Amino acid sequence: MRIILYTGKGGVGKTTIAAATGVKLSQLGYKTIVISLDVAHSLRDAFDDHEKLVFQEKEKQIQINDNLWIQEINVQEAIVEYWDDVYNYIRSLLNRSGLDSLVAEEIAVFPGMEEICALLYINQYVREKSYDVIILDCAPTGESLRFVSIPTTLEWYMNHIFKLERNLARVAGPVIEKVSSVPIPRDNYFKNIQDLFDKLEGIDSVLTDPKITTVRLVTNPEKIVIKETQRAFMYFCLYGLCIDAVIINRIFPEGVDAAYFETWRQAQQHYIKAAMDYFSDVPIWKVELFAEEIIGEAGLHRLAETLYAEINPADQFSKERPYHFQKTADAYQLSMRLPFLSKEEIGLTKHGDELIITVGSFKQHIALPRTLANKKTTNAKLTGDQLVVKFEGEIRGKKDN
Repeated sequence: MRIILYTGKGGVGKTTIAAATGVKLSQLGYKTIVISLDVAHSLRDAFDDHEKLVFQEKEKQIQINDNLWIQEINVQEAIVEYWDDVYNYIRSLLNRSGLDSLVAEEIAVFPGMEEICALLYINQYVREKSYDVIILDCAPTGESLRFVSIPTTLEWYMNHIFKLERNLARVAGPVIEKVSSVPIPRDNYFKNIQDLFDKLEGIDSVLTDPKITTVRLVTNPEKIVIKETQRAFMYFCLYGLCIDAVIINRIFPEGVDAAYFETWRQAQQHYIKAAMDYFSDVPIWKVELFAEEIIGEAGLHRLAETLYAEINPADQFSKERPYHFQKTADAYQLSMRLPFLSKEEIGLTKHGDELIITVGSFKQHIALPRTLANKKTTNAKLTGDQLVVKFEGEIRGKKDN
């Protein structure tokens, strides 16, 4: 089983590359599904086979050929399948606040629902071994990071808040409802959340296992796009995912010799060189700009043959774990890869059996082995792109910063 995430800044061509990868893998004999995680889906458009797509319009997975399927997540359909009780409670709460029923139905699909629905489908396919390869056509970088952070966030909520909320609703709910018009969630609401969590169990291990899941960053040879790719590289490392390739897309070929494009071509060569320096420890694949729009299965096949002329896209091109624990002669330590950062940009807090790493507005909770839960963080150093945190001694207070 392989899971490959294609992500990058909006408009860099990741949907086309994800679709072309699916075409190539299907031709190599892998049973493959390409799943669009972007709310503004364009995966069907990439295949441009109206007759085939309309014929299967009501199917969750649309079959393209003998080995290839595509799926665009329908959040309303997934809500009915996975968390109808949660959705109905939120909708009733919004109705009580005076919102129109139609507006309440739309707002009740709160941020994060689409990502959770996608994770549920992915975990289902992994458990059932439905496909050899799952390709994820991710939303632009920020939404992709939210997608990969959800398992950790949900686990934290279930471990720290869920039981308290459930017990409070059970004990205090009848009393509150006598003095307030706000509906209190029934136990089926909490049961629905528990069922969701059970269905997601193990997905965090799947996403952070470099033998199964890798990320491929799609970029263009432009300053702003390359800079965002740098940040994406670092944040995916923060969340424990392995990046095994960077794809530089839409490079002007040598044959473009018109004077109008010469400045563009020179600028692109400058940023390609910069990208080679930034991402020197992972493979960098280059795709020249085609003379025509890449669309339809035939066009995707041409792109795939160009991009994967000598390689199998199902292979793993890096198996390095972004972080790991190890025992040294006098202490334990966590080593985490965090490229493109200075020590001033990193915040560390140890709370119980968690190490909380903060970079900008992003936060990662790393569960510590039982051996380290009661040890102090005595030293933290950023050497090159490696953050090393040492643990030793015993904690006497509740919190170690």
